Amino acid sequence: MKITLLLILVVTLMAFGCAKQDEVYKLAEGNPAYQLALDLSDTIPSLDPETDFIIVSTKKYKISAAQVIQAIQDNMGNQAAQLKGMDPEQLKSIIIQNAERMAERDLLLKAASDAGTQIEPGDLESALSDQYTRVGGEEQFLQMLSQAGVSMDHVLENIETDLIIQTYLDSFLEELSQVSESEIQQAYEADQTASVRHILLLTQGKTEEEKNEIRKAMEDILARARAGEDFAELARQHTEDPGSKESGGLYEDFSRGRMVKPFEDAAFSVPVGDISDIVETQYGFHVLQIVDRKKETRPFEEVRDELESQLRQGKQGTAVQDYIDGMKKDAGFEVHDL
Repeated sequence: MKITLLLILVVTLMAFGCAKQDEVYKLAEGNPAYQLALDLSDTIPSLDPETDFIIVSTKKYKISAAQVIQAIQDNMGNQAAQLKGMDPEQLKSIIIQNAERMAERDLLLKAASDAGTQIEPGDLESALSDQYTRVGGEEQFLQMLSQAGVSMDHVLENIETDLIIQTYLDSFLEELSQVSESEIQQAYEADQTASVRHILLLTQGKTEEEKNEIRKAMEDILARARAGEDFAELARQHTEDPGSKESGGLYEDFSRGRMVKPFEDAAFSVPVGDISDIVETQYGFHVLQIVDRKKETRPFEEVRDELESQLRQGKQGTAVQDYIDGMKKDAGFEVHDL
């Protein structure tokens, strides 16, 4: 599954200022986010704006359900109402994922601030210009924001925060992402793309007891697949990945770096035609059937720079995740189920 594919709504959340340990972000009655939270509490009671439910806690600050709902309202505007049509598990998954991302973002922003990180003059304007270009110009961009009910000031604050965090990360990532010539040669000789079918059972927001039951269910599905049942049909019946359900769990010709790492590792290591063991990712439990893999057909010199860039990005992604995991451990990062 693609790294962003399972997010039913792609929400880039801004970092609220880190609250003191005894402070909890609250929604004011009359605020659109308050009404959204109230409506969503019909599906998940702990989202009620009067409950002060804490989703992520650290030694120095907390992320409340109210804070997440406010961020979603700010970022999605009118489209935030889509949340009200989701089933409880989809909604829970999205809220918890966004709470975790917000808390991680706060950790990074605090580290950047402590390091005195600043963006260069003109960086904000350049990043905003890129946004305009992607949608066909400034007028089109502003019209989209207006139709969605999203504030331009909010967008600017989000972009500036992203730039500060990226500048901070770039300050030490260069050294950690050096690529040797032998690594590039090995990458050239390796399989470049994979095609797989997969089945996913979601575990986000589940208790350990629930995860154990989900794993047992996946073990049963795996046994049926290895006994010869049609994998594509099993995927249509059981997978909880909406992006591949109708195609029988199929993802075709994806390159390295496009999938979450445990999924990618299985896709590029299990022999073609075989079915993997159960693979666990941040999304849940997967089983993969390897359909095909392809090697690079272009000359080495033609693709050398491209491969170097891919390898560098992969090392950077690993380094960033390791760094964030270390920050979370030091901060006493805890996620509380809704």
